[in-house]
Amino acid sequence: MNPLAGWENFYVILGSSAGALIGLQFVVMALLADLPRTASQAEAGNAFATPNVVHFGAVLLLSALLSAPWRGMGIVTVLLGILGFGGVAYALIIARRMRVQTIYRPVSEDWLFHAILPFVGYAMLATSAYEARTDTYSPMFGVGGAALLLLVVGIHNAWDAATYHIFVVRSKRHHPEQDSLQPTSSTESRGSQ
Repeated sequence: MNPLAGWENFYVILGSSAGALIGLQFVVMALLADLPRTASQAEAGNAFATPNVVHFGAVLLLSALLSAPWRGMGIVTVLLGILGFGGVAYALIIARRMRVQTIYRPVSEDWLFHAILPFVGYAMLATSAYEARTDTYSPMFGVGGAALLLLVVGIHNAWDAATYHIFVVRSKRHHPEQDSLQPTSSTESRGSQ
């Protein structure tokens, strides 16, 4: 029996969601394109915005790979392993970018959702790919969990970025006198640091 049997609907749903969310990310970026930018904002974008598209793209790619009519699992496990190890390396790059950007100091929620959870998701994917060499049934739950985790992380991070731009950046542009006021929410405190 094919170990991917029964997973078709799961990956169609995840892949469709990831594809739609990639499109929405591009719409948001187009709407923000006419705002003035600085070099430090570009660094922050590389640390906080670009990874969302990468995570959504990884889920879309994963869904496409696992929806293809493979004859065996050999090449699938290799591709999953490459995606997993590449994602682990990218999660480490994201953590470095978060540390060196200067626009604000990330809080614990940022570290959790932008660095730690993506690392865990990609590590789960790599581990599941390795385990699928000998047992192809159980590791598919790890692959599915990793894909779902990356999708949820991307949704959280995209929402966090949107609320930051609406409640902090836009507010500062329209009410510069509020810069000297004490932040009243976690989103405001994140943006003012």
